[in-house]
Amino acid sequence: MRIAIYGGGGGVGSSTAFNLLLGAESDSEVIVVDSRPAMVESHVLDLEQVLELGGSGVVRGGNTDDVWGADVVVFTAAAPLTMNTSRLDYLAANAAIARDLVEILGSDGSWPGALVVVTNPVDPICTWIQRSTGIDRTRVLGYTLNDSLRLRTGVAKALRIAPGTVDAWVLGEHGDACVPLFDRILVAGEPVALTDEQRAQAEEFFRTWYVRHVALDSGRSSTWTSGSGIARMVRALTAGSDEPWPASVVLDGEYGVTGVALTVPVALGRRKARVLEWPLTDEQRQALRRSAEVVRSATGQLDSAVVPQTRSSPT
Repeated sequence: MRIAIYGGGGGVGSSTAFNLLLGAESDSEVIVVDSRPAMVESHVLDLEQVLELGGSGVVRGGNTDDVWGADVVVFTAAAPLTMNTSRLDYLAANAAIARDLVEILGSDGSWPGALVVVTNPVDPICTWIQRSTGIDRTRVLGYTLNDSLRLRTGVAKALRIAPGTVDAWVLGEHGDACVPLFDRILVAGEPVALTDEQRAQAEEFFRTWYVRHVALDSGRSSTWTSGSGIARMVRALTAGSDEPWPASVVLDGEYGVTGVALTVPVALGRRKARVLEWPLTDEQRQALRRSAEVVRSATGQLDSAVVPQTRSSPT
């Protein structure tokens, strides 16, 4: 299995490569692609030693030809992280970078691989890439697991229980218009209903996470969480899994939404996804439609995106 990380010189891309090598099958080939050759070489020299510590597979640097020949491409290239209040602030700059990837993949839908979009704002970028390339919508997937992970952390803090015991989901836009499913929370596999106070605490934690993080002005993104989560998602895409995942995918009538990518539950097969339609309340469905309008509006701005900026890693 050949996996190309487009933007692999950045923090999220290199963390993804690291995590893929730690859990790779022996025949997996991880290819680091970035516009900075010295950064690629630096990461490859370092990552080769991970194989000496028990990792498996092959790691090497690559170029745009390797992107076309990959079974899975992970798109992490992005404009540098800045202090802001919304991922939508990166729309124009990152769309210009996405345009470079679109030129590689073509516009006739013939590229046969699966694309995992990490670059923010992930939903409009995912929508625009799928529309521009003609690749089947089930093979262009936005990575958005972090929203659900942050909700799970918030719930665990509110309940004062150990991390890793909560199952909770966030659907919709990867941003302020996201839709948490508080009626599907499980703790150790059992349904749990939060009190109003617990729900408010959990929601405040996950809804303010991004703003609190960028306010630190550290210049770094959610490197470790994203790298680990993306690697797990890629492995599920390459092996096939019935386990439900949250992922942004262009919808075609599911949940009453058509033509834009939103996070919904999916089952990941070999290089494609299948949308799972869960029963939602009327309030949740209306919130999803509001999410869709946010993404639709943002996607409509992409044709006038500005020229590319220096590439780094996304949040």
